[in-house]
Amino acid sequence: MNVISLFNGMGTLRQAFADMNIKVDKYYSSEIKPYAIELQQHHFPDVIQVGDINNWKEWDIDWKTIDFIGSGSPCQDLSAAGNRVGLNGKKSSLFFVFVEILNHVKKLNPNVKFFQENVGSANTYDVGVMSRELGVYPVRFNSSLVSAQQRDRYYWTNIKTKQDGMFGDLVVDIPKPKDKKIKFQDILTSGYTNREKARCILESEERPLKDKYKLFKRYNEIGMINIVFDKEDYSFTENIRILNKVELCRLQGFSDNYCDILTRNKSASLLGDGWTLPIIIHILSFMDYE
Repeated sequence: MNVISLFNGMGTLRQAFADMNIKVDKYYSSEIKPYAIELQQHHFPDVIQVGDINNWKEWDIDWKTIDFIGSGSPCQDLSAAGNRVGLNGKKSSLFFVFVEILNHVKKLNPNVKFFQENVGSANTYDVGVMSRELGVYPVRFNSSLVSAQQRDRYYWTNIKTKQDGMFGDLVVDIPKPKDKKIKFQDILTSGYTNREKARCILESEERPLKDKYKLFKRYNEIGMINIVFDKEDYSFTENIRILNKVELCRLQGFSDNYCDILTRNKSASLLGDGWTLPIIIHILSFMDYE
């Protein structure tokens, strides 16, 4: 199987194929963040880096041989945590470049499989636009089913579909994964939490607040932040801390040492901007392959 991974990040798709023992002949990665590329090549030196997605027409690829296209187009303009300008935004509009590539490959290989992920807080208009462009309506999973983290996401794919509704719309026909009932406390290397699940980790985890009082205040007032307490009374103490690298890896379903070559903050950037590995494996498990 030959694969193109757009917005490849830390290479979750490549790791998923490896964990499932699916042989990948050529894996092309489009990524521009240097330490994302460094981590990808550390784990899979055979990955072929092709660079910026905007230059896709210049890539040296035999397009007719591509069997699978993965995409996690930027969510910053779509997310409730972002500016909410939608698919017209500078970053999130890169989704349409993915569509260009997909349509180009479809002309040469109509059987190509594809996968696209984006944030669950995207508004219904943008979800509709993406669905019509891809010809299929998504399934919506929360990573809380397979991890200790709340992470609500849409997933579009033609791996397994069905017609639905009075107009026979094509929709993703992949069931929710079984709830593994993993709690936030279960993945901590030390300390305590009073939350059953961690809040969704974001790319901004790479820029943690250094003032612990402000960290504690934001935890209580806004909630969209994760901290660990040294005691079970959950009151302010100088010994509260942010999540460490091992805990961040665990929240996304990776091994404890997966990001060993990177600093904690660089790891947080990639993990917060990435995919939950067990979710990707679940979706890929419905694909027919040799």
